Order: sequence, then structure tokens, then C-alpha cells
Amino acid sequence: MGIMKEFKEFLQEYKVTGLAVAFIIGVAATTLITSLVNNIIMPIITVFIPGGEWQTATFNIGSIVIGWGPFLAAVINFVIIAFVVFMIAKFVLREEKVGKK
Repeated sequence: MGIMKEFKEFLQEYKVTGLAVAFIIGVAATTLITSLVNNIIMPIITVFIPGGEWQTATFNIGSIVIGWGPFLAAVINFVIIAFVVFMIAKFVLREEKVGKK
């Protein structure tokens, strides 16, 4: 029974359960935001991309092919995810701030 008690204390001390829940929610949020970018934002941007194929949009310099369409989607994903994390952190940390003395 000693190992189970140690394991329970480990989970409580390092807040492993909360971390696991946060990780799972983060993965789900990433999937949701990726869908938002791919299915809502990028079709709007597609108007400005020749041929309307943003996922395969490239820029050729001789034999070098730069895939800027997928990179643009990744940048937009990152910005949206970073903003959502910022807003969540701002809300959570607002309650934990201690006034200056």
C-alpha cells in the first residue's frame, strides 16, 4: 500500500492531473483553431491568392520552391493560439495578482 500512497502524493504535489487536463484541452483547442483557420479564415484569404489554392500556393525562384501558403496558415494558427492562451492567462492571473505595497 506504500507505493500507492507515494504515487497519490506525487500526483497531488506536482498537480499532474491538472496538467494532464490542460494538455488535453490544449490539443482540442489546437484542433479547433486549425479548423477555424483552414475552413473560415483561409477561404477569405484565398480571394487574394492566384488560382485560389492557398494550401499549395508557392513562390518559385529558379529551381527553389517556397511553399508560402502552408506557412501562412501556420503563422495564423500560431497567432490565434497565442492570443487565446494570452486571454486565458490574463483572466486566470488577474485573480492571483497581489497589490503592491
